[in-house]
Amino acid sequence: MSAFDPAGDLTDDLAFELLSFSPITVFWRTDLFEDAVARLESDGYQIVRFESSIWSSKTMHDDFAQALAFPDYYGRNLDALDDCLYDVVNLEYGWKSNSTGLVITFSGYDGFVRYDRRTANVILDIFAMHSRRASLVGRRLMCLVQTDDPALALDPVGASNPTWNRLEWLDANRK
Repeated sequence: MSAFDPAGDLTDDLAFELLSFSPITVFWRTDLFEDAVARLESDGYQIVRFESSIWSSKTMHDDFAQALAFPDYYGRNLDALDDCLYDVVNLEYGWKSNSTGLVITFSGYDGFVRYDRRTANVILDIFAMHSRRASLVGRRLMCLVQTDDPALALDPVGASNPTWNRLEWLDANRK
């Protein structure tokens, strides 16, 4: 079972475009980010939003637990996040089974990168791994990362680099 119909017309499918390059897509311009979120939402995707610019380690885990309906035993560490996302991909909680897919958005991610670069990268790596796993069972999971820093360079995740969206891919389009 594929996540996308190979016989369908995928030329205007934003999710297909985004996931073709990486499960993590970076946006600098807020209008492009919000437009992508709105388009995906109108296509039936469940949107889960995070304002990551204000995160500490504790608030980050609290936000994940609340927004994705993690069980009370959630350990509030990166290993526990990885474990719970396994269950999310299995539709045990946090992901509405009637949605087209799950879109996780991180606004102001550069603020969290400045706070804790290692953890910020590990989070994206965990989501990238679970996106790949979701695709193996015909589900779509992606992350849209909004940054206020047009020069933000993230480390590779999920064995690939996070990519800028196609409209801001050239550095000149972010200046």
